[in-house]
Amino acid sequence: MPAKKVLFCATVDYHFKAFHLPYLKWFKEEGWEVHIAASGELKLPYTDRKFNIPIQRSPFQMKNIEAYKELKRIMDENHYDIIHCHTPMGGVLSRIAARKARSQGTKVIYTAHGFHFCKGSPLLNWLVYYPIEKKLANETDWLLTINQEDYQLALNRFNATQVEYVKGVGIDTNSFTPLIEEEKRKRKQSFGYHPDDFLLFYAAEFNPNKNQKYLLEALALLKEKLPRVKLLLAGKGPLLQSCLALSHTLGINEYVDFLGFRDDLKELVPMCDIAVASSLREGLPVNIMEAMSCELPVIAVDNRGHKELVVSGKTGWLVKSESPEQLAAKINDLAMDEVTRRAFGKNGRKRILNDFSVDQILQHKKMIYTSCIQETEEVNWALQ
Repeated sequence: MPAKKVLFCATVDYHFKAFHLPYLKWFKEEGWEVHIAASGELKLPYTDRKFNIPIQRSPFQMKNIEAYKELKRIMDENHYDIIHCHTPMGGVLSRIAARKARSQGTKVIYTAHGFHFCKGSPLLNWLVYYPIEKKLANETDWLLTINQEDYQLALNRFNATQVEYVKGVGIDTNSFTPLIEEEKRKRKQSFGYHPDDFLLFYAAEFNPNKNQKYLLEALALLKEKLPRVKLLLAGKGPLLQSCLALSHTLGINEYVDFLGFRDDLKELVPMCDIAVASSLREGLPVNIMEAMSCELPVIAVDNRGHKELVVSGKTGWLVKSESPEQLAAKINDLAMDEVTRRAFGKNGRKRILNDFSVDQILQHKKMIYTSCIQETEEVNWALQ
């Protein structure tokens, strides 16, 4: 009997390296043939075949027509049992391409990693993305959402066969672990910081949504009160140069480090003292879950993804996006209050262990995949 086949689709292949290796591994261990379709040439483990598809992030790029044709050819040739779609454009193109396969019994799953339309989103986002997602819900057997706001919207307004709330992609709590104070001081020194430096951390692409300028404006208000404060910003992106210029204008160059892309977050995050997050829109941010797993208290802008994780007054604080003064005040309060800082950190790790660890999410995903398999087998049996 030939092995069952699963196809994972996304806009770029790094998405799978960053978030989905435990799930690819599970399919391989269950004897499945695992295929990946995404833009990029990364070599991924637990993968039998990988297709470099020219999917573009923008819905208005003509290359997406070529990408759709490639996806359809791959699906028609390989007769997948399950197709799991991720990311906005990867999810759109793969679900359109999967129509024929789905009519022949393939189960189509789509994980919405935070709808582009949500409370407070620009009207343009609702006009462009909402009708697309609503229409394609009809082409989806399981629509997975990663926060309660998206779940309620999908449940009430979309017509997917099944809507499920899954708490993100999960965090490896054995890799992102806290340090005792003495180890934290030594780790700071190993990275070139003074052991008494008070480190704020944020890892994100430099783009308008991630809103790093808000953090820089708050830092400018803190430098006199906390002379040892430093803001560590990991990531690259189109707004990096403008943030560098803003830090110079605000006179905070010595208080901020632009770290660029980093693959050593497991070492960097635990040595820091507070995680900060300035993004205007989030689905369920992995960077916040990693920080909480390392027992960092979190101060984050109040949005649907952050409030899914941060319990104000228990694991950190939620603040207004238009108020760097509020952010600065909350950072200063926690810097002056080690007891609360430690309590928030311990509460945060407990929250991740209980609800957002990769082991917890894997169990939930296994249930969904198993249900898909059973449904497919029942259909096939009925057709015999």
